[in-house]
Amino acid sequence: MLRLLIAGTILLGMVGYSGISSASDYEEIAVSNGGTITGKVRLKGPIPEPRVFPVVLYPFGPFCKKISDGQGNIRLEEFIVGTDGGMQDTIVAVQQVKKGKRFAPIKNELVAVNCMFHPADVSDEEQFRVKDGKLKHAHPLVMALENDRPISVVNKDPIIHNGQVFQSEKGNIILNFPLPVSDQPRGGILHFAPGKRISEMICGMHEFMQSWGFVVDNPYYARTKRDGDYRIDGLPPGTYRVTAWHPHLKPVEQEITVSADGAVSLDFEFDSRKVVRPSYESQEKFRIGPEARPHEHLEQCEEPYCN
Repeated sequence: MLRLLIAGTILLGMVGYSGISSASDYEEIAVSNGGTITGKVRLKGPIPEPRVFPVVLYPFGPFCKKISDGQGNIRLEEFIVGTDGGMQDTIVAVQQVKKGKRFAPIKNELVAVNCMFHPADVSDEEQFRVKDGKLKHAHPLVMALENDRPISVVNKDPIIHNGQVFQSEKGNIILNFPLPVSDQPRGGILHFAPGKRISEMICGMHEFMQSWGFVVDNPYYARTKRDGDYRIDGLPPGTYRVTAWHPHLKPVEQEITVSADGAVSLDFEFDSRKVVRPSYESQEKFRIGPEARPHEHLEQCEEPYCN
């Protein structure tokens, strides 16, 4: 059964994997003695600072400020890390599995809500958290998508958006579609080049609307939640390479051997000092500094113009 799973978003400058299997290489069989892999993904070091996007620079700022920090900025917190270092939104995938349990179709469905993209099946508790007594938006929400199949987005906001899916290794847009105010899904067919695994979906009107994903070629994968834990079961006995990936971090791989009905513990650790940002997203200072108009607080402007 042909299954090539692809991520919902791109990371520029990351390394591709040429050894990815084609969907036709995977065979569904009954697995009666499968093993289980469990573990935790951690981030070592200080949590990277969120990227800051002044709302005033984008269309429909008065609506999108619902997710702002109260000072006219949207802070994109891309590393959701617990007190013990457990990191959310990491894809853990077993490589080169030729046959095994059923590979259930993945629905490439998202929603645009409150000026953010979300996988349609993600619960509210994963999208929001309480911090300093206030409800905060948690982002990104990484998802695995299926290649050569439709991807759709329902725009639940009262403003228009635009969906753009990039293929990371080449940096080119492979899909571009409008998202008018509508309860109908919009999108198209994803066609990623063979061997490409990392992608980004971003709104062409709101740069902070970003969603990320990773290509898998078999059903043995998982996405970590708030505590950083994951579980992969029903894996036929054998020796495998297992990859862990998070946006803006180079994938990490380890080799394991799974025995019949066995259980293997496999943890992954990322170093926050190795975070790589796309160069075009680097900005050391605001375009107009506060010194330009010393009596005005430009950082708090939320209208198209500051008088």
